[in-house]
Amino acid sequence: MNHGFAIDTRSCIGCHACSTACKSENQVPVGVNRTWVKYTESGIYPNVDRNFQVTRCNHCENPPCVTICPVTAMRKRDDGIVEFDGDACIGCKACMQACPYDAVYIDPDSGTAAKCHFCAHRVEVGMEPACVVVCPTHAILAGDLDDPESEIARALAAQPSQVRKPEQNTIPNLFYFEGQQVSLNPALLGGVAADMVFSDVRDPHTGHVEPPYQQAGPSGPIQVDQGTMAEHMVQVAWNAQHAVPWHWPVPAYLVTKGIASGIFCLLSAAILGELAPVPHSVMTWAGGLGVLMLIATTVLLVIDLERPERFLRIIFRPQWKSWLTRGAYLLIAFSTVASVWWGMEAATEFGLLDPHVVLRARPTLAALCLPLGIGAATYTAFLFRQCEGRDLWQGDMLIIQMAFQAIMAGAACLAMLNLALELNDDLVRLTATMLVAMVIFHLYLVGRELLGDHETETARLAARSITHGRHRSLLLKVVLPVGHVLPITFFSMGGDTNLAIAGLCALIGLATYEHIFVTAPQEIPNS
Repeated sequence: MNHGFAIDTRSCIGCHACSTACKSENQVPVGVNRTWVKYTESGIYPNVDRNFQVTRCNHCENPPCVTICPVTAMRKRDDGIVEFDGDACIGCKACMQACPYDAVYIDPDSGTAAKCHFCAHRVEVGMEPACVVVCPTHAILAGDLDDPESEIARALAAQPSQVRKPEQNTIPNLFYFEGQQVSLNPALLGGVAADMVFSDVRDPHTGHVEPPYQQAGPSGPIQVDQGTMAEHMVQVAWNAQHAVPWHWPVPAYLVTKGIASGIFCLLSAAILGELAPVPHSVMTWAGGLGVLMLIATTVLLVIDLERPERFLRIIFRPQWKSWLTRGAYLLIAFSTVASVWWGMEAATEFGLLDPHVVLRARPTLAALCLPLGIGAATYTAFLFRQCEGRDLWQGDMLIIQMAFQAIMAGAACLAMLNLALELNDDLVRLTATMLVAMVIFHLYLVGRELLGDHETETARLAARSITHGRHRSLLLKVVLPVGHVLPITFFSMGGDTNLAIAGLCALIGLATYEHIFVTAPQEIPNS
């Protein structure tokens, strides 16, 4: 058994009966939708069409929301329905990032994820979903796709159909008869129009009536008559709008996590490779900063949850395919080893422990910290790869980029700490070399990410919103000059103070880049 939907766009009249019935049947709060009808107008005046598209969860064969969920709140049933468990959800919003169809929302009453669940409670007693029953034109078909005698199977066998975003390999079980590409693929618009007929486009961050980015459609304006142009060749007239799921805590956590892992990885490499002597005072204060950043990382991860009181469910009911779960365990392991090491170094610095004990333990602790630190720094790249709805995060160099960012952040902090700790010459030389090298490599990777070829139009639009859209100012005024040019400039001038300024500039640039890199892809519409 494999349940699915089929939508006949030729019959849909845009009455919203399905949306209303869904809200009533499932007590969906005002402001969010499990199913909605998207209006898109296209054509050249006077031959203009309005296309209606019923939009909802696609109940995929390979649902990315299930894979990324850290606590099995999203699950795929044996009958093909992708169900959710609000009682288990921690409100991490990862499923919203993973869905390429913008079908998941956060329930404002419960603070947990929700979506169309095929009216499973009705299906289990032999009834059809509420939207199917209420549709006045029988434009919505639902049933068992594996049963060749079912109405939906016979309809799909008799005529061609389309699905949304087949390139994502989710294998959706929501089919459209004569679906219009201007409605199926929002990337064809090249952006979002500044106005709609029946609703306002609101900024996903401020709530103000203004588009998150503005670009002309690919087909140009509508020509009304000789010398007169209308505004749009294609215009979305109505659509459900979801706010950006991950806000400032996520880019901030990338920075704090990078600082912590970078500091311990650099000091571990110095000890294991005998690149520079590392005094107990350096391990005490630099390690203390790293532990503090690990604490900040945990706090940021927890406060970004809609249900922070359920955070420990990641530990006690893990879903091991999710990189949120794997990352949580990596952070716990890294934090444990790093904290034990720092505690021993601090005890030695303050005369509470024999220095020989710490020196004997250092190689083992460093050998454990180095791979765990690298894992903590880079696991987010694997998590971003599971976010199928954000194509810019799918870059093949993101793992290397995050490793370089961590080393750069760690070196930047050591460069600033040098003013107080007075590191030895070898350690200063190692810090300076790694800082400037990572700044240069990071500049190359940022350029490659933003200016290179992209496999999908969604990824291209996200990159373009950084280079030519709303984030261009931060890129040109902060990320490039402050985060890359100034560090190299101050490094070339020599001196401990200039090196510390170079480190500070690198951190400012990194934090700004993480902000726009996390934010921009979330502003590209998936519905």
